[in-house]
Parts: sequence; structure tokens; C-alpha cells
Amino acid sequence: MEALPSSEADEQLTADVILELLANRRRRYLLYALRGRTVPIELSKLAEEVAGWEHDVHPDEVAKNEYKSVYVSSVQCHVPKLADAGVVDHDEDNHTVILAENFEQLEPYLRVVIKDEPENSRLHDALEVERGDGLLGSLRQRLKS
Repeated sequence: MEALPSSEADEQLTADVILELLANRRRRYLLYALRGRTVPIELSKLAEEVAGWEHDVHPDEVAKNEYKSVYVSSVQCHVPKLADAGVVDHDEDNHTVILAENFEQLEPYLRVVIKDEPENSRLHDALEVERGDGLLGSLRQRLKS
């Protein structure tokens, strides 16, 4: 896959870019974990959360090699790709990340693909935060409207 142009952060995301960004499960998990945050999160903490969802265990129970796989791929591939598209801001000096302006363009599509995420899992529970106030709850509310 070719790299996204750096000017993409200032432009409308194309359908191809949106589909490419959401095609990877780990990138979707990173976006789920970042959604709703108002302050940057350390990439190491983000990787722990994602690894826990991938293996359906509490982040403290993630095996070191599983965490390392998520962290390395996030640093080397997924976060840079999301940053190039202007979907996240990545502070390489502090190793932190937060959602950026272009996430708003991606969010409606994220709400569609979330329906295919595993039910009865830690990820599903996290998305259902506070009985319906989470991402799945807001999706269900919009579908009822």
C-alpha cells in the first residue's frame, strides 16, 4: 500500500483513504481507544488497551510479546498512517497520540464497521460504556431515529 500524502491532513478524505484506514482491525481498535479522549495518551498505554481487546483479556494480563506486537506495529505503521491522513496527532517526542480534526470525516464510517466487532468481548464491553452511552449505544440511538 502506498503512503498517504502529507497534504492529506488538510484535505477532504477520499473514500479510498477512509476504506484503507478502516480496513485494518488494529487501526480500528486504536481509533476506538482514542475516541472521546480530550488529552493525549501515551502510545504504550494505548497499545496495552488494544492488545487486551485483541486477546480479550484485561490489559494487565496481556503477554509481553502480544503487547510488543501491537506497540511496534502501531509506532511503525498504524499511527503514522493515521497521522498522515490527519486523523490523529502524534507527538513523537512524548510518544503520545490524540484524535485530530480529520477524525470527524472518518467517524461515520467507523460507526458502520463497529457492527462487525466481536460481541461478548472486552472490546464490546468497552464500547458499551455506561449502558448505552458508549459508541455502540450512540450507534443504536441513531439507527432508531
